[in-house]
Amino acid sequence: MHAAKSATILGCLGPRLSRVEAAFFADVAPVGFILFARNVETPDQVRRLTGDLRDAVGWQAPIFVDQEGGRVQRLRAPHWREWLPPLDQVAKAGPEGAARSMYLRSYLIGREQLAIGIDGNCAPCADIARPDTHPFLRNRCYGEDVETVVEISRAVADGLSDAGLFPVMKHLPGHGLGTLDSHHALPHVTASREELDQTDFAAFRALSDLHWGMSAHLVFERIDPDAPATLSPAMIRLIREEIGFDGLLMTDDLSMNALPGSLTERAARARAAGCDVVLHCNGKPDEMEAVVTAAGGLDEAASKRLSRALGSRRRAISISEREALSELEALLK
Repeated sequence: MHAAKSATILGCLGPRLSRVEAAFFADVAPVGFILFARNVETPDQVRRLTGDLRDAVGWQAPIFVDQEGGRVQRLRAPHWREWLPPLDQVAKAGPEGAARSMYLRSYLIGREQLAIGIDGNCAPCADIARPDTHPFLRNRCYGEDVETVVEISRAVADGLSDAGLFPVMKHLPGHGLGTLDSHHALPHVTASREELDQTDFAAFRALSDLHWGMSAHLVFERIDPDAPATLSPAMIRLIREEIGFDGLLMTDDLSMNALPGSLTERAARARAAGCDVVLHCNGKPDEMEAVVTAAGGLDEAASKRLSRALGSRRRAISISEREALSELEALLK
């Protein structure tokens, strides 16, 4: 069973946990934590930090990181492997080898993470790339059609799971039509419901059995012109009922400028719309306090989904690192 009370996943400020942070986390009991480059120096230091975070809350709370490989990679050389952007690796491996190569890469990434106490990865990225997908997202995607994206997303989720990790599928219900960077602005999608059903929504529907998901900060004008998916009851209902995702749904980072209103308003609206948990990443204490208050406690449905998601962890399988690397190299020749 989990000991989480607050409907939040939170960050911390630096590479070491302060006494004040530890006391705060003990008090609020978040669902888990997320680490960024500012929290990462060496394997030993990260291992200490993940241990201290879990000690603060008194249970094996999940700790996440964005470790897609390529541009979005918080664990970097010299201590961790550097990877090609996903879209580049898929192209290099070709249609025959792409899924296997992404499975092996994800397994190796997962092994590196688990060794330092990080047991969740915010991947796969099941967004469908378009020619005009914003560059912040485009080369993080796996392909330009539903079949490719589903096959490789599944391979990424399996690789992470087989390493003993929780994969977090993003960005529900599809960010590939976004032509703006949602870190800085709010993208609007004008595609028809029919087109979305056959493309972006179809990819997530095929992956809806995964246990962890992250929402997208973009507006689908034909469905809810007034709110980004993260804050939209209509869009969360669509994620649940049409796409069929009944896993734990976390928001993308609340601090991103795509979202309107104050952090407090964002947290309250995301919860009211139907997100199970809100994600606040920057570790700023005053912001975290406001978000925790506004997000409130886990409701019964969210608590059940969290228990199911935590129970979904696979027993890690043992693949020789040397063999995995040499097979991967052969696929990318």
